Amino acid sequence: MSTTTCQVVAFLLSILGLAGCIAATGMDMWSTQDLYDNPVTSVFQYEGLWRSCVRQSSGFTECRPYFTILGLPAMLQAVRALMIVGIVLGAIGLLVSIFALKCIRIGSMEDSAKAIMTLTSGIMFIVSGLCAIAGVSVFANMLVTNFWMSTANMYSSMGGMVQTIQTRYTFGAALFVGWVAGGLTLVGGVMMCIACRGLAPEETNYKAVSYHASGHSVAYKPGGFKASTGFGSNTKNKKIYDGGAHTEDEVQSYPSKHDYV
Repeated sequence: MSTTTCQVVAFLLSILGLAGCIAATGMDMWSTQDLYDNPVTSVFQYEGLWRSCVRQSSGFTECRPYFTILGLPAMLQAVRALMIVGIVLGAIGLLVSIFALKCIRIGSMEDSAKAIMTLTSGIMFIVSGLCAIAGVSVFANMLVTNFWMSTANMYSSMGGMVQTIQTRYTFGAALFVGWVAGGLTLVGGVMMCIACRGLAPEETNYKAVSYHASGHSVAYKPGGFKASTGFGSNTKNKKIYDGGAHTEDEVQSYPSKHDYV
């Protein structure tokens, strides 16, 4: 899969996950009334993070928001905080990922800068998905605990006969929406981190070598070479052979035009 395709797929998954997290946070059916062994079926109750609702058999629905903050259970407030943090991080990561897309050119932005932005948005999406999954799981654990505690209180030790009728709540549709949305956001963040590797510039093992022009002029001959500097004087030191019979210039033969390359 190419880098551009991986980025676009991750971007779309993150958008769907963020939209699901927002929808799950605003839904009222986080917990719904358990109708098993409940003789009263004319009233159906369900609760969300922000309000509780009652739906009658006639179709009339009445919702009452929670007018208190300190009076709510600590677990419910923790779930609220997790969902809000997940939405905020997902929104920031979505904004960063738009500028990090390889198919979008903004000025003279280099691929290394896009790679950093892609990795940043991927980490934000991963944290956002984990926050959503954690918040939904905490609420689900609270429902399971309250369900079995209510079930234990409903039955007495005398032959398992029902003494009191208590309202028990089970999983609502918002929990499943939150789980799926958190998973999509998490997968989108992982794919963004994978796409970052394709944008990072590859490092080479070649080392830079600087070449300097030589100050010596070399004349090549078939039998070897003779090097002379261009900074010395034109006069040559002469050596006397055989008691001064011939100088060095006289001993050497004059080169022909075929001796130079």
